[in-house]
Amino acid sequence: MKAKQTRFEIRNARPEEFAAIGQLMITVYSQLEDFPTAEEQPRYYEMLANIGELTQKPATELLVAVSESGELAGGVVYFSDMQYYGSGGTATQEKNASGFRLLAVAPIARGQGVGKLLTAECIRKARESGNSQVVIHTTKAMEVAWKMYEKFGFTRSEDLDFMQEELPVFGFRLQL
Repeated sequence: MKAKQTRFEIRNARPEEFAAIGQLMITVYSQLEDFPTAEEQPRYYEMLANIGELTQKPATELLVAVSESGELAGGVVYFSDMQYYGSGGTATQEKNASGFRLLAVAPIARGQGVGKLLTAECIRKARESGNSQVVIHTTKAMEVAWKMYEKFGFTRSEDLDFMQEELPVFGFRLQL
């Protein structure tokens, strides 16, 4: 007998959820193999803890996946204007582009399509805003997600690569 698939609502995060989303992101990123620790990159983890502050930037949304029972299953930060994206490298100079960063899925929700739902919503929002491409970044520690991004049509874009302190960060681009 097949297990019942949980349904998730994708929506903008509420301010009272910001701290929990930040903690979820810290949990997810700190468990990645070969990913910098909070001691190695304290500013990065501080940004994760205060993830809701990014919504104060124009054209920036914190999206969440919430289960039918109200459990937080994942989150991502979506930018409809790349000038607010906040990464290293050249990505913030991309025109007619949306982007998303900091996609995280709660360990208990992995394998249930949450990452795909969040990614699809970012792509939908990019199309809705009239942008012609979506830009993302990822690392070797997050290589498990690369196949998902490639299935959506993202391709590696070395021109978007940069170093975050000692960590190589790899750019991907989806033409809409």
